[in-house]
Amino acid sequence: MKSIITMYEKKTLGTLLLAVILMSFATAHKFYVSVTNMVYSEKDSAFQITSRIFIDDLDDVLKERYGIEAELATPGEASIADAYIEKYFNAKFSIELNGETAKYSFLGKRYDNDVVVCYLELPNVNLSEVKTIAVQNEILTDMFEEQQNIVHFKWKDQKKSFVLIRENNKGMLNL
Repeated sequence: MKSIITMYEKKTLGTLLLAVILMSFATAHKFYVSVTNMVYSEKDSAFQITSRIFIDDLDDVLKERYGIEAELATPGEASIADAYIEKYFNAKFSIELNGETAKYSFLGKRYDNDVVVCYLELPNVNLSEVKTIAVQNEILTDMFEEQQNIVHFKWKDQKKSFVLIRENNKGMLNL
């Protein structure tokens, strides 16, 4: 009888140990990345921009940079979270058209599993007058050295992508 209990205890201990190991990996990122899509809408004469960022990373940077407990994607989410996300974007994400800084609007956000999707718009863009577009994306690079920010451009039938990192955080496109 003792050998059956011992075998059961070993199985339980092994299962518990495996669960602890798996849970520790589930809460840690193996990589740090954001993906930003910039699509030109001819109908609206605007760049419609979506930026996908891991919720926990954005939550951490808002706490570190501004001292707020945003608690993103929880029932206790701070009412000021959107204002601070917008403030962070204004400090860390910029667009230049023909060498001049262009003003975009933060439209809002939604959650998709473990990612926050932020919606931005750069209105009143006459694409025929644009010769160069530059994007500087420093989102989370001040928090995570390994952070990579992928930026995809799409206009007419053209596509172009950049991978921006802390040391090379600006991509330029000649139209």
